[in-house]
Amino acid sequence: MKSTLFGHRAASAPTADAAETRDSRSTIGTRAFRVTAIAAALAIVVAGTILGQTGQSAFAADYPTWADVQAARSSVKAKEAQIAQLNALLTGLQAQVDSTQAIAQQKGAEWQAAQQKYDESSFKADELQKQADVAQAKAAKSKQQAGQLAARLARAGGSDLSARLFFNGGESKSLLSQLGLASMVKDQSAGLYDKATQDGNSAQALTDQANVAKDALKVLAATAQKALEEANIASEKAATALSEQEANKGRLEAQRDILATNSTTTEAGYNEGVEYRAEEAKKLKAAQEAAAAKAAADWAAAHPPSSGGSGGGGSSASPSGWVRPSAGRVTSPFGWRINPVSHKEALHSGTDLGASCNSPIFAAHSGTITFAGPNGGYGNFILMNNGDGVSTGYGHIVNGGFLVRAGQQVQAGQQIAKVGSTGNSTGCHLHFEVRPGGVAIDAAPFMAARGVSF
Repeated sequence: MKSTLFGHRAASAPTADAAETRDSRSTIGTRAFRVTAIAAALAIVVAGTILGQTGQSAFAADYPTWADVQAARSSVKAKEAQIAQLNALLTGLQAQVDSTQAIAQQKGAEWQAAQQKYDESSFKADELQKQADVAQAKAAKSKQQAGQLAARLARAGGSDLSARLFFNGGESKSLLSQLGLASMVKDQSAGLYDKATQDGNSAQALTDQANVAKDALKVLAATAQKALEEANIASEKAATALSEQEANKGRLEAQRDILATNSTTTEAGYNEGVEYRAEEAKKLKAAQEAAAAKAAADWAAAHPPSSGGSGGGGSSASPSGWVRPSAGRVTSPFGWRINPVSHKEALHSGTDLGASCNSPIFAAHSGTITFAGPNGGYGNFILMNNGDGVSTGYGHIVNGGFLVRAGQQVQAGQQIAKVGSTGNSTGCHLHFEVRPGGVAIDAAPFMAARGVSF
């Protein structure tokens, strides 16, 4: 349940209380008024001293703020986002490496096949050249032998061949036989020479064809080798790029780890600060409650309860003349707390009673209504002067729930309004305040001292 401190309009209420107190001096008495003023002043001084001392200690340590925690977390998330982007890049680079390596392997196989064909064609061309050389040498030798044979035949016959046949008739048959044999040998030698020449020409033709094929295959092998070299270069570049980005990823991960450590440290410091401030708030609350209780006790000692005081209108008064202002249990006591609306630490200046919506609100004591209307975080609010320097406040009244107006006299226990949830409130309840001398104190011990329990 949420309620706030008095706004500007409510801040003027103590002045009105003091004025009315002065107007009623004849009934209160000069001495009682002085005691009340002294008690109220003492409560203000004590509360201010406690606030000053505790406030200084609460901020003595410089703890990280929630904004620091969020900034540290954002830094970690930003670095993780960079790593995620880099992982996507690495995936693409790895695909490029795999692709270029596959191409390089393919080009290597193509180059090897082309080189193999070139080597084989070169070997065959060399073998054919050797055969051509042998055939050419054989043809040259046959030509030489045929020439030598022709020369011998020429020398053997000469110009006197007819004379030899004429004068040596007995030898003519043998001579003619020799001449025929020589002619046959000459013809055979000429045939062998022609055959050797033809074989040499054929071998040379094959060699020339083989050389042409070898030259073509050499070009193909060179082209395949160039493609292989280019593929290897591309593969190396892709691998280098991948390696560089992997190193970059390592650096980013190291930075991320440092930021994560810093974030953990920052969050731990923030939590430590939260615990520290909570502990300080508890100390402050205890001191504030003690000061308020002392102020209430001092005021009560100076103002003993009267012997009478009848209530009317819905709730019976205790012998002290005070009544419970509403039904419901205490849902938020007086003291320092985390405001449920602003989520910041602030003093809760009243006691919240969790009554149901539209349930009755009673005057806690007889008095005069000094204010009835909207009042900032209080929502619809009633401020009542109950005499002897004491005022009571009633906040979060439902719209249309006012049953009294400013200046009206009311009795203790008289219904003055209906419970609501206007202003800074999270649900229907009555925000009840007691202000001796205009200073908010814990209403629970004050009312308990007057026979009314919450």
